[in-house]
Amino acid sequence: MLIAALLGTTVLLVLAYAFRAPLLSSLGRALTEHDPLEKADCAVVFGGDEYGTRILKAGQLVRQGYAPYALVDGTPGLIGHESDTMIQYAEQQGYPRSFFRALFLPEGVDSTSTEARYVGSQLKRDGIKSTLLVTSNYHTRRAARFMRAANPWLKVIVIGAPDPYFSPEGWWKTRNGKKTFLLEWTKTISEPGGG
Repeated sequence: MLIAALLGTTVLLVLAYAFRAPLLSSLGRALTEHDPLEKADCAVVFGGDEYGTRILKAGQLVRQGYAPYALVDGTPGLIGHESDTMIQYAEQQGYPRSFFRALFLPEGVDSTSTEARYVGSQLKRDGIKSTLLVTSNYHTRRAARFMRAANPWLKVIVIGAPDPYFSPEGWWKTRNGKKTFLLEWTKTISEPGGG
């Protein structure tokens, strides 16, 4: 009985090792969602992007005519507001300031679920019925889930911005990819709400 259990475990480990790339890729892809691109009333850029890929993706979408502007949210920082910093970065990359509107998140909006509720209330107040939700590729599924659950009246089209360290097909090959994967899965499992 013990030999059969050891043999079975060994076979499972060998198979897991042999098929590790497809298995790890599917775990990475489970964090992502990419909707077909279509026009919307505005784009929304969720804060928390250290590399500027979200704001640049939103700038591209506005430039291509998919949204008239991008609402850029963010929290207060040491030398200014994250929203202003991201917009300034986009300007330095050649996008006009008129493409963006800042939305300052108040204290207490400190998770994707509270961010989705707050941003949704602002969009509703402004009469927005559809939005391109722009966030990092690894954050798309969770962000879309919370945005749709908090704002069932809103059509949410999720658009993933590329992350320099996370690729669903190779996240395990770099230290930062592994950290991003682990943190996002931890948040996916632990953050309450969102349905």
